[in-house]
Amino acid sequence: MARRSDGIPYRALGISLAISTLLLTAGLLAIEHLTLAHATRRLLWPLTRLLGFIGAGLVAGQLIEAAGWTRYLAVLAGPLFRFGRLGPHCSATFTTAFFSGVAANAMLWEFFKEGRITRRQLFLTNFVNQLPAYFLHLPTTFFIVIPLTGRAGALYFLLTFLAALLRTLFFLVYGRFRASAPAEEKTAPAGDDRRQPDGNRWKGLWQGIRRKFPARLTQVAVYVVPIYIAVFLVNTVGLFDQIRNWLAHYVVTTFIPMEALSVVILSFAAEFTSGFATAGALLSAGVLTTRQTVLALLIGNLVAFPIRALRHQLPHYMGIFAPAMGAQLLLMGQGFRVLSLAAVGAVYFLLT
Repeated sequence: MARRSDGIPYRALGISLAISTLLLTAGLLAIEHLTLAHATRRLLWPLTRLLGFIGAGLVAGQLIEAAGWTRYLAVLAGPLFRFGRLGPHCSATFTTAFFSGVAANAMLWEFFKEGRITRRQLFLTNFVNQLPAYFLHLPTTFFIVIPLTGRAGALYFLLTFLAALLRTLFFLVYGRFRASAPAEEKTAPAGDDRRQPDGNRWKGLWQGIRRKFPARLTQVAVYVVPIYIAVFLVNTVGLFDQIRNWLAHYVVTTFIPMEALSVVILSFAAEFTSGFATAGALLSAGVLTTRQTVLALLIGNLVAFPIRALRHQLPHYMGIFAPAMGAQLLLMGQGFRVLSLAAVGAVYFLLT
């Protein structure tokens, strides 16, 4: 990968832009309902916003590390991460994940590249950061779902929260027994990261960011841009919808009553809010019991959310962490998520 003295991989960037241009041009020509205006609104703007969040995460990681703010940002989750032997740098990304999962992942990658955390700590922390991601989207979904589904919706949220908590505890306990001591605890000079930077340190800090940031963001964009465009085109032709419909049909006819068919199909093969509205209507009409509604919503969650994660998160995961590691992180994370939801759902099924 050819680089000049500034570290930017110009050859890889050129290849990436050429592939991206070919993909977009082919999509505009081959997909009848895809127009340039639609691509600008649904592709270029979201892609620009995604790169902005990634860039903010990269800057935040460098800023926090250089200014010595890791311990301050990590203080709230510090006891949990000390128990899990993940350290303050990982704890800092946990705090950031309450505001932006993309920025938290960019910080994780930055700390890993700087040698501040190990590969195992990166993986465990990424999985643990599913808990703040759960709360990040909770206000929006909670106040939509509860009025529509009432007690069934409350039970659904309780079970999904228990699944997230179960995963978090598992990863922390695993880290406690399998992770090595955090690298920063071994190497960081005592007291050095507790001082606030003076004027000269601020100047050096920003010079370091200006020197490293363009190359780091370019390395991410090389993968993010073509992958994001490819996923957008696949979604535009309806492949993800077809997969969700197939999965929903298979799960419905195999595991849950036919009365819940419309709940699962509408909730996760069509649109999020309409599915819960349908569930509430069927529940109010007495077609579904509370138990059946909760189970249908859980199974719909299991069916559709991994597909949704691939559609929305695959580009930034493969861009931030590099393709192999990013795909592994996303698939493993969704696998653990499915297992935990299946576990709490099975317990609910057996106890009710």
